[in-house]
Amino acid sequence: MAMRLPAAAVLLCLVDVLHAFAIEEKGDVFKRMACPAFLMFDNAAYLADMTFELPCNCKPEEVSSVIWYFQKNVGSRKTTVLTDFAGTVVVDSGHIHAGSDVLKRFSIRMFSLIVFRAQVTDSGHYLCGTKKGEFFYGYDVDVQPTKHITVAFVDRGQHVQDDYTEKLFSLFTAFWDWTRCDRCGVRGEQRRIGLCYVQSAQLHPRYRAAMPNVTSCGSRAVPAHFQHPGHLRRPEVAIRSCLTPCPKEEVPEEGVQAISNVISKLGEKPWLPRVPTQFHKQPVGSGLIIACPGARPEHAVAWDKDSVRLYRSRYLVGVNKSMRVFIDHGNHLHIQWVQVSDGGTYFCWREGKMVAGFRLSVMYQHRHRRTFNDPETIYAAKAIGMSYVLISIVFIVIHVCRCCRRVFRCPART
Repeated sequence: MAMRLPAAAVLLCLVDVLHAFAIEEKGDVFKRMACPAFLMFDNAAYLADMTFELPCNCKPEEVSSVIWYFQKNVGSRKTTVLTDFAGTVVVDSGHIHAGSDVLKRFSIRMFSLIVFRAQVTDSGHYLCGTKKGEFFYGYDVDVQPTKHITVAFVDRGQHVQDDYTEKLFSLFTAFWDWTRCDRCGVRGEQRRIGLCYVQSAQLHPRYRAAMPNVTSCGSRAVPAHFQHPGHLRRPEVAIRSCLTPCPKEEVPEEGVQAISNVISKLGEKPWLPRVPTQFHKQPVGSGLIIACPGARPEHAVAWDKDSVRLYRSRYLVGVNKSMRVFIDHGNHLHIQWVQVSDGGTYFCWREGKMVAGFRLSVMYQHRHRRTFNDPETIYAAKAIGMSYVLISIVFIVIHVCRCCRRVFRCPART
C-alpha cells in the first residue's frame, strides 16, 4: 500500500502537467500560426439553412477582440460590419428565423464568427480584422441553394449525377459522409449531402481550397468568363434505408420501481408522454412549420405522426408537386392548409433517438362580428371607396369625351 501511494502521486502530477500543457497549447494557438503577408481567402461551401462557424485562425497577440466584415465582392465599397465593436456578440439561436437579415443571424464567440441558418445571399467574403481596417484572415463562403436540389433514392436504383466536363473546367459533386440512421429499432433512413465543385487550372490564385485547382461552384475564384457553374449543376442528396438497434435503456433502481408499482395500485396512472411534448392549437386552413429541438440541417432527423412513419421517400419536398405535408432539406416538417385530420402527436427523432413530441390540436376559428374599428374593415372601406372614385373618374372622362365629340361634329354638318 505504501508503494502504491508514490506511484499515484506521480500519476496525478503527470495529469496536472499534461492538463497545464493542454491549456498552454490552446491559449498559444495564435503564436504558432502567423498571419499571411498577403490576404488569402479559404473556400468553404455549405447548404442553405445550415449553421456554420468561421474561426479567426490568426491575429496579433496584442489584439483582444476582433471585428468581422462581410463583402459580396472583393474591393466592394459596400461592406457590412458584423460586430458590436467589442467582439462579444452572442445570439440565441432559438430565435433565429430563415430569411432574416445576416445582421440578425450571427454571433461572435472566442474570435469565431457563427452564422445561423445561412441563406444563399450570405455567400461572399468574410474578413477577420480590427476597427482600423487591418485584416488577418479571410473566407470565401459559398452557400448553395436547396431549391431544385437533385435527390437520388438509392433503394429505387437511382444514381447521383455524372460529372460534367467542359474544355476549360469540369464539375463534380463532393459528398459528405452518410448520416447516422435517423431511427432505431425500426426501419430508418440515411442521408448524404453533396455540394457542387469545379476543377480548373484557371481559378484565381488568391483563393485556397483543400485540393489544388478545385473550389466550390459558387466561389469567387471561378473566372467571370466561365459559364456560371451553379446553373449547370445543383447540389444533391442521396437517401437510403437503414436498420440499427436501439441502445439499452437504463433500468430503474429497485426502490424506484417499487414506488411506481405502489402508485399504480393506489390509482390510475396519468398519461405520461414518452418524450418531452409540446401542446399546440392551430386553426383550420392555416400553415404550420415544426422544427425538431436542437436539430440542424446536417443532423439525421426523422418525423412520425402517432405510429405512422413519415419517410423521406414519400414526404421529402419535391417528391410530388401537390404535397400538403412534407419535410424540407432543413429537416422541418411543413403542414400546409391544416385540416382536422392533421391533429395528433408528431414525434421527432434526432441522430437515431426520439427526442421530442408535438401534440397538435386543430380548431375552428370563432367568427366575431366586425366593427368599424377593425383594421380589415378600415382596409375594405378604403378599397371600396377608392374603387368608386376611380370608376366615377372613368365615367366622367368618358362622358366628357362624348360631349366634346358631339360639339365638334355639329358645326361640321351645318
